[in-house]
Amino acid sequence: MTKKINSILIYGYGVMGRGVASTFAKHGFETTVRSSRAASLKDLPPGVRAVDKLPATPPDLVLELVPEDVATKQAVYKELEAAWPGADYLIATGTSGLDLVELAKPLKHPERFLGLHYFMPADQALVVEVMAGPLTPPELVDVAAEALRRSGKEPVVLYKPIVGFLVNRLQHAILHEAYYLIEAGVASAADIDHAARRMLAPRMCITGLIEQKDISGLSIHAGAQASIVPELFHNHIPNPMLQSMVKGGETGAAAGKGFYDWAGCDVEAARKQSSVQLAKLTEFLDSGALASAPRTQPKPRDPRR
Repeated sequence: MTKKINSILIYGYGVMGRGVASTFAKHGFETTVRSSRAASLKDLPPGVRAVDKLPATPPDLVLELVPEDVATKQAVYKELEAAWPGADYLIATGTSGLDLVELAKPLKHPERFLGLHYFMPADQALVVEVMAGPLTPPELVDVAAEALRRSGKEPVVLYKPIVGFLVNRLQHAILHEAYYLIEAGVASAADIDHAARRMLAPRMCITGLIEQKDISGLSIHAGAQASIVPELFHNHIPNPMLQSMVKGGETGAAAGKGFYDWAGCDVEAARKQSSVQLAKLTEFLDSGALASAPRTQPKPRDPRR
């Protein structure tokens, strides 16, 4: 496999595809989009070309961004391997929740398969998760992570496949408890969001999740964990309230109703506002404006110890 990724093909072109393509093209990668709508696409970012068929030669990396369906994604991989038999390139999936072990089963070369999980909006969110497939060697995971750094991103690297990557597993753990608190009448969605915005999020911006516990002291934390964890809502199934809301058409802002009432709101304006605010917050955090001197940084420990 190539030691460096310089060309990329994005298979599938929706909102996520446009954001991802723009970041690669902006940083000098040869960037191609494969879309059945190639001839009619009017919003291609500068430096990105669109094709409706696979090119004659493969890029260094293909990133699949088709709908979250195992069969649909596997059909793309079959097409890629048929088009370029024996060629040396990486295939990545943009899935956020499907099992990479299952996705890789039909592949002739599963050792070249990995996951690249972008977050919305893809052009603004700095973190991208890079996860190995079932047989992907660490060196190829590192090759992909290095390309993401050159595209302006900050990769989180996982050398073993696990459903949901890292961020979504953490997010769903806290959301599962939050949904239970709403369903049980303990707290409202607004109060939970207020606590997240004004307490959890600001502190995590500074000391993350784990470092904060070192700072506050693990003895206190261990005692609290012993008391609280047995009382958390462990039912091992998706939250019934959320599942019922979706089945009933209460799917969030676009539908006009979710946990909040969005009737009369300009949803597109709200999304753009969130994107702009995220960019401003990231700029603020990177500026050093939070302290007159650089924050003391502990040394990471080897996770194998």
